Amino acid sequence: MTSTIQRAELQAKIWKIANDVRGSVDGWDFKQFVLGTLFYRFISENFTNYIQGGDESVGYANLSDDVITPEIKDDAIKTKGYFIYPSQLFVNVAAKANTNPNLNTDLKAIFDAIESSANGYPSEPDIKGLFADFDTTSTRLGNTVENKNSRLAAVIKGVAELVFGNFEDSQIDLFGDAYEFLISNYAANAGKSGGEFFTPQHVSKLIAQLAMHKQTTVNKIYDPAAGSGSLLLQAKKHFDNHIIEEGFYGQEINHTTYNLARMNMFLHNINYDKFNIALGDTLRFPHFGDEKPFDAIVSNPPYSVNWIGDGDPTLINDDRYAPAGVLAPKSKADFAFVLHALSYLSGKGRAAIVCFPGIFYRGGAEQKIRKYLIDNNFIETVISLAPNLFFGTSIAVNILVLSKHKTDNKTQFIDASGEEFFRKVTNNNILDEAHIEKIMHIFDSKKDIEHVVKSVYNNIIAENDYNLSVSSYIDTKDIREKIDIVELNNEISITVEKIDVLRADINSIIKEIEA
Repeated sequence: MTSTIQRAELQAKIWKIANDVRGSVDGWDFKQFVLGTLFYRFISENFTNYIQGGDESVGYANLSDDVITPEIKDDAIKTKGYFIYPSQLFVNVAAKANTNPNLNTDLKAIFDAIESSANGYPSEPDIKGLFADFDTTSTRLGNTVENKNSRLAAVIKGVAELVFGNFEDSQIDLFGDAYEFLISNYAANAGKSGGEFFTPQHVSKLIAQLAMHKQTTVNKIYDPAAGSGSLLLQAKKHFDNHIIEEGFYGQEINHTTYNLARMNMFLHNINYDKFNIALGDTLRFPHFGDEKPFDAIVSNPPYSVNWIGDGDPTLINDDRYAPAGVLAPKSKADFAFVLHALSYLSGKGRAAIVCFPGIFYRGGAEQKIRKYLIDNNFIETVISLAPNLFFGTSIAVNILVLSKHKTDNKTQFIDASGEEFFRKVTNNNILDEAHIEKIMHIFDSKKDIEHVVKSVYNNIIAENDYNLSVSSYIDTKDIREKIDIVELNNEISITVEKIDVLRADINSIIKEIEA
C-alpha cells in the first residue's frame, strides 16, 4: 500500500469514527478520545512486540496476568518506561467492549495502572498524566453510564478496524496525520487554532532541514513551543537516528498539546530516555537551561501573543533577553521566542523559526531587537514563504534562520513566495519535495538570483533602519505584459481616424433624415 493511499484511507476512516460517534459532542473536544484510543492501541501493540521479541508464538495477549513475575515487570519498565498486563491490552479490551457494562471505569483503571507502573522509575515524568485528557467518565460522552460505554465502545471498535501495518516501517506520520486531519476538519467551525497549532508536515520538513543543514551530527534538537511535536519528529524522519545523539527536547504551555507531544514521541518509537518534553511557559519559566546549548532548534511559536513583558521588571535581567537591552512588546511576544532560541543555540548549530512578517519592519522595541541581532551578525537568512501554507491562517509567514558561526557579514534574503515554490491544492498551498530542495539549494549556495535571493551587507541593513522584510531587498519580478508605446500610439491614431470617419457618416445620415 502506498503512503498516499494509506493516508487517504486512514483519514476517511478516522473522520467516519470521529463524525459518526461523537454525536452532539464538540468535535474539537471529541478528537481527544479518538487520538487517545489510537495511542492506547499503539502502545499495546508496541509493548506486545517488545515482550514477544519477534516471536508471535509467545501470544502475550492470551497469557494470564498471574504469569507475570516482578522481575519481568521491572525489566520491562526499565526498558519501555511503562508496563501493560495482558488483560489491559487494547486488543483484549476491544474484544469485550460492546458487552462490558463497566467499560468506562475499566478503561480509567487501565490508564491509571499504565501511568502508575512508571512510579519510582526514571520514566515517571514522561508517563505521568499521558491519559489525562482521555476522561472516560466525562459527561461529554453521555449523561448515563450506558451512553458513555456505547460511545467509547464505538470509538474502540473503529480504531481497532484501522489498518496501519507496521508503525516503524510507515513512511508517513500516521499519528500526526490523524491529528492534523481532525484539526483541519473541526477548527474552522470551532474557531480554534493558536493554542494547539499544528505545523504541516511539508513546512516542518523544510524547517528541520534548515536547522540541521550540513551538520553530520547534532547533540540534541529542541523546540521551545513544541505543540504536538511535529517539528521534532520531522528531524527524526529526515536523519538517521544516530545523528541526533542525545535526543529530543521541547516545552509546551498547553496541557492537552503537551500530552499529545509525549504520545507522539512514543508513537514514533522514541523511547522515554531519548526525549524530554516539559510543560510550562517557555518565556517566563524555561526548562532545560542546564541542558543548553542545542545544535538544532526548530520552532513555530504562536504569532503575536500577549506576554507579561516589562510587566515583570526582573525579565530585563534574564540572560536570554538582557543582551538586547529591551523586551519584546507585551502584545507581541514573537521576538521573546527568538531571543530565547538564540540563547539556547550552540556555537555550531542553527535555529529555524517561523515568524509573523510584521516583526521584521515594525519600529520600537522590535527594531531595537533587530539591531541587536544584525549588529552581532546572528541572522543568517530570512525566507518569505507563500500564503496559505498553514491551517488557520492565510498569511505569508517568514522563516528566520539564526546562526552563531557565520563567516561573512551579510544576511541572506530569499523570496520563496512565487508560484515556482509551491503547489496549490484546493484552498491551501503545499511545498512538494522539489520545492523544498529548491529552497535548500538556494539557501546553501548563498548566490544572488534576481527577484529570488540576495545577500545584503549588514551595514546596508543598518542604514535601512534594520528593516528585515524580504521585499525591501528583493524586487518582485514584473510579470506585466510589455507594451510598445510608439506602436500603441499609432494604433490609437488609426482608431481615432476611424471614429472621426464614422462620426461624419452618422452626421450625414442624420441630416438626410431631418431634411
